[in-house]
Amino acid sequence: MDQAKRKELLNLMDSKLNNAMRMYLEVCSHCGVCIEACHVYASMPELKYTAVHRAEVIRKLFNRYFKLQGKIWPSLRDSTVLDDEAVNRIYEAAYSCTGCRRCMVYCPFGIDTQMIMSIAKLMLIGADREPKILTMLADMSIQKGKADEATRQNFATAVRNLEAEIIEKWRTAGGDEVVPLDIQDANVLYVALAGKHSIIPAAAIMNAAKEKWSLSYYEAVNFGAFVGNPKKTQEISQRIIDEAIRLRVKEVSVCECGTAFRVLRHQMGKQPFKVTSFVETIARYIREGRIKLDKNKIKGKFTYHDPCQLARNGGVIEEARYIISHLTDDFVELTPNRKYNWCCGGGGGLIAIGEHDFRMKSAKVKAEQVKATNANILATACENCHTQLSELNEHYNLGMNVQFLSSLVADALTE
Repeated sequence: MDQAKRKELLNLMDSKLNNAMRMYLEVCSHCGVCIEACHVYASMPELKYTAVHRAEVIRKLFNRYFKLQGKIWPSLRDSTVLDDEAVNRIYEAAYSCTGCRRCMVYCPFGIDTQMIMSIAKLMLIGADREPKILTMLADMSIQKGKADEATRQNFATAVRNLEAEIIEKWRTAGGDEVVPLDIQDANVLYVALAGKHSIIPAAAIMNAAKEKWSLSYYEAVNFGAFVGNPKKTQEISQRIIDEAIRLRVKEVSVCECGTAFRVLRHQMGKQPFKVTSFVETIARYIREGRIKLDKNKIKGKFTYHDPCQLARNGGVIEEARYIISHLTDDFVELTPNRKYNWCCGGGGGLIAIGEHDFRMKSAKVKAEQVKATNANILATACENCHTQLSELNEHYNLGMNVQFLSSLVADALTE
């Protein structure tokens, strides 16, 4: 690595070193409490898969280049040179971490390893070593924000083709259209994922609730956040923000995508509308008596996986259990659960870049946790979690029915 590239990468690192980040890098006492908290280490007990080791990869660079002791005594044991080999270590640390933050819950100092890994991911972008598929997907999302009228018309046509399946779930619409688009002054702008599985149940639920709603032209997923590019993260979210402001909606309800919800609600600042998870929206409809569910429609023992970004990092925890209490009387919790729940192993962009073998091996502890419930139905409320849990179900022969929470609600709708 030449001096110019090293300087560029260190400048990127420096741009992340606010007071909180410096605290995370300076206060670790190496107590080891976080070690057992990582699902990767619990499944594959190697030191490199611990939170403290991942943080040390960045901490040693911090000690070398940003602390006086490292500058005066560069051969200090707890420091390292930024070179090509260091970049390899940064990649392994960043993309063996799902950003679930379970380690932070156990850390006595509250050290946020996900934030430290945001340094790692930004430096990888600067070194042109980030997973290119994540950058490509982020760029595609940004381009969709510049969609012309023909593209919008094609989307509208595709949505119209879903109407019959939506009416099968719920026979009447809440407004004039089964799937309303571009509705001014709507109460709710629903932001879905690419795919009818994210639109059909939500449309049925909101029509059953007689909601004045509109479907967003844009998909929720934020690949800028997965790749760790702050500018692209902002641009992808801004498409939705601009649409919501243009339509003067009261609420943006984000589909079952933990990262999209967390970015829009907690990282984009104050907006003239509130941001909710669709789980919160469903819970509100039940609480207000706007939809009713029949517990006899879905048979079997339920369990529920708390998505890391939605629950531990987003605070949406009890709403899912409230919904499930209206779906079944046969529910068993995972152990542990809520903010202590094991990560599914599919976050942080790992599903998008593949990594199937690593994901299956590193989530063995998750498969064992799920199997111990003896449940028939495994519900969750996140796209990545659903994909990962479905693959774990097949890989470990768990024999479970993995379902989105919204799909279960749509199937249980009654008069």
